[in-house]
Amino acid sequence: MVTVTLVTPAASAAPHSGGADRIALTNSDNGRTVARSVGDDTGIRLTASRERGLTYTWSMPSTRDAHVLTRTVSGTTAAGDAYAVLHAESPGTGTITAVRQCRPDPGHKCPLAIAPWKVTIKVS
Repeated sequence: MVTVTLVTPAASAAPHSGGADRIALTNSDNGRTVARSVGDDTGIRLTASRERGLTYTWSMPSTRDAHVLTRTVSGTTAAGDAYAVLHAESPGTGTITAVRQCRPDPGHKCPLAIAPWKVTIKVS
């Protein structure tokens, strides 16, 4: 089970905090399509994992659809987690993506694979 804690600095949330509907997406939402309305915020919290000398870390969630979704908060943690808040600016379809990569401990080898994460946001 994944516990989601969305931390948003007050200064960056203030421009979009007036009654916006907010949801939080996690690792398990990969491949999902979400319907949102103009003015809504969508939080993303991707959690790193560790097993057998390998740490699987996340890149910062991003979108190329800035006319539809604007990233207001984003970052990564030292543990390999990644987070973002995207604000629905205008009607359209936007895609949020991130990549999970392996970081080996000394003496360990990572598999030669990366895992993409993608969510489609339909803003009306």
